[in-house]
Amino acid sequence: MSRDPRVESPFRLTPRLGLRIAIFGGLAIVLLSVLIFRLWALQVVSGDEYLLEAQENQVRTARIDGLRGTVVDVHGRPLIENTPGTVVQLWPADVPPGEIDGVVRRLGALLEVPERRLHAQIGRVANDPLRPIIVKRSVKEPKPAYILENPIDFPGVTIEESEIRDYPNRRLASHIVGYVGEISAEELEDRDSAEYGLGDRIGKTGIEGSYDRYVRGTPGVEEVRFNALGQLVSGRRVVLAPLNGNRLRLTIDRDLQEVAERALREGIVEARGFRDENWAANGGAVVAIDPRNGALRAIASYPDFDPSIWSGTLDTNKINRLGDPLANLPGLSRATIGLYPPGSVFKPVTALAALSENNATGTHPLLRTEELIQCKTEIRVEDRIFRNWQPRDVPLTLPTALAESCDTYFYDLGLRFYNLPLDRGSPLQFWASRMGFGEVTGFDVGPEGAGVLPDPEWRKQHYDTAVEQIWKPGNSVTLAIGQDDLLVTPLQMTRFYASLANGGKLVDPHIVAQVEQSGSDVDDPVVLRRFAPAQPRDIGLDPDHVRVVQQGLYDATHQEYGTSSSTFGSYSIPIAGKTGTAEKFVTLPKGYLESDHVVRGLLDQAWWCGYGPAGIEEKAELAVCVLVENGGLGGESAAPIALEVFEEYFGVEAPKEQVDIGNIVGQTD
Repeated sequence: MSRDPRVESPFRLTPRLGLRIAIFGGLAIVLLSVLIFRLWALQVVSGDEYLLEAQENQVRTARIDGLRGTVVDVHGRPLIENTPGTVVQLWPADVPPGEIDGVVRRLGALLEVPERRLHAQIGRVANDPLRPIIVKRSVKEPKPAYILENPIDFPGVTIEESEIRDYPNRRLASHIVGYVGEISAEELEDRDSAEYGLGDRIGKTGIEGSYDRYVRGTPGVEEVRFNALGQLVSGRRVVLAPLNGNRLRLTIDRDLQEVAERALREGIVEARGFRDENWAANGGAVVAIDPRNGALRAIASYPDFDPSIWSGTLDTNKINRLGDPLANLPGLSRATIGLYPPGSVFKPVTALAALSENNATGTHPLLRTEELIQCKTEIRVEDRIFRNWQPRDVPLTLPTALAESCDTYFYDLGLRFYNLPLDRGSPLQFWASRMGFGEVTGFDVGPEGAGVLPDPEWRKQHYDTAVEQIWKPGNSVTLAIGQDDLLVTPLQMTRFYASLANGGKLVDPHIVAQVEQSGSDVDDPVVLRRFAPAQPRDIGLDPDHVRVVQQGLYDATHQEYGTSSSTFGSYSIPIAGKTGTAEKFVTLPKGYLESDHVVRGLLDQAWWCGYGPAGIEEKAELAVCVLVENGGLGGESAAPIALEVFEEYFGVEAPKEQVDIGNIVGQTD
């Protein structure tokens, strides 16, 4: 640029300065262009995307639990339902900062809920602002109204109308129906986090637990809006409705279940009146199975409990009582978990094992169907004397020995098993295992006990001293009559008698028949899944051998020397069965049935197991086992209970003199 003569020195704009200005101007134009382009891209090109992200920062979603499905008996009558109830909830995210302790204190005092428990619940949902805690269920007026009338004192507290699990028959089948409860952290880890969340209620035991995936509803979704400060600015809106759970139809008959439970309760009381030594009778079980397919028609355990104690706010005293020895452990399902020596109801197992061993080898036949064995008053084995329950000295066939329950006949069989060559192994235990003992039955509502089937190897593993570890003749002798270390569940024993009823095939006990669409008509349900029973399993018993044992069980209920003939002899429906009186070492705490000291010793467990209709032409429809803890003689205490179950099932009453206590006393074994 040339010098302007009109401008005095120094010059303001030099060529170098002009170049710099040009460069800076160009850079400014470039930067401004980039900024304008970026703003255009944000607003025009990606505007919708960023708007959605901004909205998502304001909108949060929460789960809504679906309604649990109902449970009905085989005829569609309700066993588990839902009933409307008022639930008090606390949403920690809705409580103003610094006020949570005060809200918890006021809620705890009003609803009688420990503050410590509420704080623990709040801690579990600390990372989930949309998850409320359940303060209390089934809250009765006027407390909900008081909360609504004082919102300033109870910020974040809502009153919801909800469905609460209801057991319309109260204690009926309590060990089978089970209960629901809030999912634990451990249970949540084992489940799909997409389907389960903190605060969810799931089935814990019984039908509720074993079939939770069917009765539990599918969660829905609701959303709420928060502002930039995290404060709730809108109500909750359902965006995906939850789906209700399905209905379960069971195989049990509610009427038969009621009779079984009532007969068991009353029978236990009567057992205490038969003999002074029965004073400790205070528990028992009844199991009734269809021997054609394994369907449970009734399964009772006493003492029982009311499952609804888990529906509302948990009462610690009521829950602790379920495991109280003084109350005889009401939470224990004696039918499936209780372990007892079977005594004489095990004798058909010994008989079939002895007969079946003849087929296993051509030498050393253990027992022939026509063979006579002397029934003696007592026998001596090494240095021990084993006595029969009554003085006898007469040869008996197997059916007669079963009918009158001769102990020494079966002691003889036990010795025969013991004296077999070592290479024959333990055939009594082998056949007993095939008949379902020493293992779980596979019942579809767990858990269940496997029992104990002792043999020489088991004894080595479970006894300490070398002398105790030796399997002696006395072990085989007592095992043959259902004693020694043998333990079974009433469910296992009923399953075995069901196999006798159907000709020697083992059934799989089950209680759920099908899954039905929720809300479908009870008389014409929409079946979503049918649980077809497994075919009875052949366990290798000779039909002729089974018929010999069946004859013995029929004679036991119809011949004058039969141990339960005075109960079933005149009943118009032919019943076959066996009594049992098993010694068990028990420890009863001080205060048990008002006892003034601790009791330790052997007490008799009363059994009766059988089936009907019995006979060559008839096909048995029901197998029943009854156990009365510490109940004395099976013929006195257990058989009359079984008769009432058969009366209800067949709809036919026995002659009145058959159930008269005066006629029952004197039955044996």
